[in-house]
Amino acid sequence: MQFPDDDNGQMLAAMADAGIDLTQSIEVDFFLVFDDQRDAESALEALSQTDMQGELEVNFDEESTKWEVIVCLQMVPDYAALVAKETELNSFAQEFDGISDGWGVMQNQASDSEFTDDDHVHSEHCKH
Repeated sequence: MQFPDDDNGQMLAAMADAGIDLTQSIEVDFFLVFDDQRDAESALEALSQTDMQGELEVNFDEESTKWEVIVCLQMVPDYAALVAKETELNSFAQEFDGISDGWGVMQNQASDSEFTDDDHVHSEHCKH
C-alpha cells in the first residue's frame, strides 16, 4: 500500500508493517492535550454531550504535566478519515485551550491476536 509522506502516512505504513489489517474497523485513540484540568474536564463533558460514538477518558500525564482527553473511536483507519477526524478534534480542543496530540492504536486488536496489550503505535510527535 502507498501512503502520503507525512506523519499520518508514516503511522499507517507502520501499522501495515506491524500486520494490522487497515481495511477492517479498529479502535483508534485520538489524544487531546490541555494545560488545565478544568479545561480537559470541560472538553470531556462537552464531547459526552455530542452524538460521537466512542469512549472518552481523561488522564493526567505526569511526564508532560498536561491533562489529556483520549477519544477512542471505532473506525476503518483510512488516511482521509483519520486526517478529517484529527482536524475536527483539534478545532474542538482549541475551544477549550487545548490541542490535538495525534492518534494511535493498540496493536492488540481483535483480529491481531499475536500482539501484546502494551504495544502502542503512534506518531513521532505523540508524547505518549
